[in-house]
Amino acid sequence: MTVGHGPEPLALLPEILLLAGAVGGLLLGLWTPQHRQGRVAVVAVTALGGSAAAAAVGLAAGDRVVFSGTWTVDAVTGVVRLSVALASAAFVVLARSRFTGHPRETEVYVLGLLGAVGANALAAASDLLLLVAAYLLASVPLYALAGFTKDARGVEASLKYYLMGALTGVLMLVGVTALVLATGRTGYGELAAGLAEAPRALTAVGVLGLLAGVSFKAGAVPVHFWVPDVTAGTTPAVGAFLTTVPKVGAVAAAFRLLAEPFAGVPVDVALVVALLAAASMTLGNLAAFRQDDPLRLLAYSAISQVGYLLMVVAVAGRTDVAVPALTVYLLGYAVTNVGAFAAAAALPGARTISDWATGVRHRPWVVVSLAVVLLGLVGTPPTAVFVGKVAVFTATGDGGLMWLVVLGAANTVASLFYYLRWLAPAFRAVSEPPAPAPPGSPAGPDGLAAAPAAVLHCSAAGAVVLGIAAGVVAALG
Repeated sequence: MTVGHGPEPLALLPEILLLAGAVGGLLLGLWTPQHRQGRVAVVAVTALGGSAAAAAVGLAAGDRVVFSGTWTVDAVTGVVRLSVALASAAFVVLARSRFTGHPRETEVYVLGLLGAVGANALAAASDLLLLVAAYLLASVPLYALAGFTKDARGVEASLKYYLMGALTGVLMLVGVTALVLATGRTGYGELAAGLAEAPRALTAVGVLGLLAGVSFKAGAVPVHFWVPDVTAGTTPAVGAFLTTVPKVGAVAAAFRLLAEPFAGVPVDVALVVALLAAASMTLGNLAAFRQDDPLRLLAYSAISQVGYLLMVVAVAGRTDVAVPALTVYLLGYAVTNVGAFAAAAALPGARTISDWATGVRHRPWVVVSLAVVLLGLVGTPPTAVFVGKVAVFTATGDGGLMWLVVLGAANTVASLFYYLRWLAPAFRAVSEPPAPAPPGSPAGPDGLAAAPAAVLHCSAAGAVVLGIAAGVVAALG
């Protein structure tokens, strides 16, 4: 890996484009009539497209560390950038469907872009101070997004999200302070050398504090309590963003911590992360079984998915296949999870699984796409999550945590049942007469919102295409 001591601003081109889109969109929104704020959505999607293109080019440029060792550009950073750009573009489309004509429509897109920058910074940070700044940037804009509707549910969601974020933020700062006291350094490379001889108590406090911060952003147990209430209390568009964009950045941040500064600490960090993975996938699945609200079901699904992602985090630096496994799973999860939330957004008046099934009568392709994304989250071939799960299980077993592989496989089978609870009524309702549109719904005359349905179809197709492509690459490699 090349280490650069200069600024090398082009290494941050994907983030620069996102910031330019946020600032430009905000300025444009100030001078745009309320009924034409959709122009800002175009600016946001353009910035996200440019960021994705720059990230793809950066993947071919090789690994390097810039800005005096504080920012790492490698395969993990590149895939997170792509995942964030794709998921955020889908968020803009979903939010446009929900917030068209809203007095603060511009701010929705701007806050999303700022949160996307924070997620990228989480993945690329190689310095504790930058990691804290990234945590704040990936949190503060999203507190506002969570309560953007300003109704009772939205205000409650925003308050719970903020309070949990403030608590874990303090714990994270305590962890950073402990590590600085133990080593006198903040850079990951210097920490890796100093922590091996550092006091065990300070090291343990530092490790737990940092894991608390990244676990909150990932929605992992035991700081997961905000996920179901916030996801169900906000709009499906924001729910998709909160359970996807900061999550991929936080998982990448945790992976980098275990692979670099925590690799040689006198604390069994891998075991701690493995236990978090086991608890997240198990509790998430158990809680999802009884959910009748599609958004709450997807919220607990997101918690369980963190468990599978943390499996490979637990073996970071122990096996050569850890990085490919992480990158495939992150990209596959981002595409598939956004599609599942798009399905919920396609019928904004449906508060239960039965309501959703009633709303998709005579819409077989919507149900087929829903089946692809939900079974994709299970890990069904030929979707991208299937390839990612196989790679994650392989990497975890190769890293010596076979018990975690067995538990992950058991949870994968168990998760199939609550996804089928949503799919079965939908398939039964396909041949029945269509139901009238829910009162006050922004959907079309048949009750189905066109833009979210299009996102659902694109996500389903993308999950399959990515899965086939990743499978071919894995077979040839």
